[in-house]
Formats: sequence, structure tokens, C-alpha cells
Amino acid sequence: MKTILLPIGDAAEVLDTFYPLFRLREAGYRVVVAGPEARPYHLVIHEKPAGWDITQERPGYTLEAEVAFRAVNPNDLAGMVITGGRAPEYLRYDEDLLRITRSLFAANKPVASVCHGIEIIAAADVIRGREVTTVAKCKLDCEFSGAQYVDREVVVSGNLVTCRTWHDSPAWMREYLRLLGT
Repeated sequence: MKTILLPIGDAAEVLDTFYPLFRLREAGYRVVVAGPEARPYHLVIHEKPAGWDITQERPGYTLEAEVAFRAVNPNDLAGMVITGGRAPEYLRYDEDLLRITRSLFAANKPVASVCHGIEIIAAADVIRGREVTTVAKCKLDCEFSGAQYVDREVVVSGNLVTCRTWHDSPAWMREYLRLLGT
């Protein structure tokens, strides 16, 4: 059974996390949930209330990371799905997660990113020259990292599949599964 890594941390977005987790398991993949440490993480719900310019954050479910990033061997992975929410804001500083990310890109293995997940890919310096999409407030992360930002539902650029938010999940996972050969 092929293994997909799903990195999470506190404040990962609920739908950005659970949609790919269940969709990939449904398609027959083993999904390994990983974090800075093997422990439960608190996920959040992001919604933009009427009249607000930014998203509101509320507590969501918890999800157990079964392994710490430092224990992950990228050679054992078929790919990776990077969740959104605020977690990537601090996960992008985790050297073990950056090592895994760079290794997957070097091996041209399929990687999917939603919303703020692009911050991890940008920090790993693997999006130069690529076309990507993400939530609009991460546009600068993309451009400063040498990528071309576009505002589209889903973008496939080589081994990378990106989307803006959980609203784009069906198209995002459809393209990611296609890259995995499903």
C-alpha cells in the first residue's frame, strides 16, 4: 500500500486536513499523519463571516500525529499533502519537514498543497519558476519565492498540485489522485 504523508500542527484547518485524509484513504492509500512531535494537535475552523474582511478562527477537532517529522523517511513515501490553516506559519521553520519536502520534490513525487500550505513549500525553496495558486493572502509568499501566483481553483505544475482553500477540495484531490496514478 502506497504511503502519503499529511503534516499537521496546531491550528491546521479542519476541512483542509480531513478532506484529503479521508479521500486518500478511500482511494486505498495509507495516510501517515505527522507533526513536530507524535501527539494530538488542535485543528481549527476558518470561516469569513458576513461583513468581515478576514477569516474568523474557531476550535475544531483534534487529530493525532502518529509520528514526528524527524522519524519520517521520504524514501518510504509516495507523496505528501500539505494542509492549510495557521499551522504552516510555524511548521515552515521545522528543518525536518523542510528536508522531507525538498526530498519529495527532488524525487519528483506528487505533492499537494492547500491554502497556507504553500508557506512550507516556499520555505523549502522548491517553487521557483512554477505556477501556483493559494489563498490570496499568501500571494507574496509565492512571488517572493520565485513562483507565479494565479487565482484559480486548482493548478498543476509538474509534481505539485495547489488550490486556494477547502472550497476547491474536489478539484484539488481529483488532480492529485491523477498524479498519483489513481
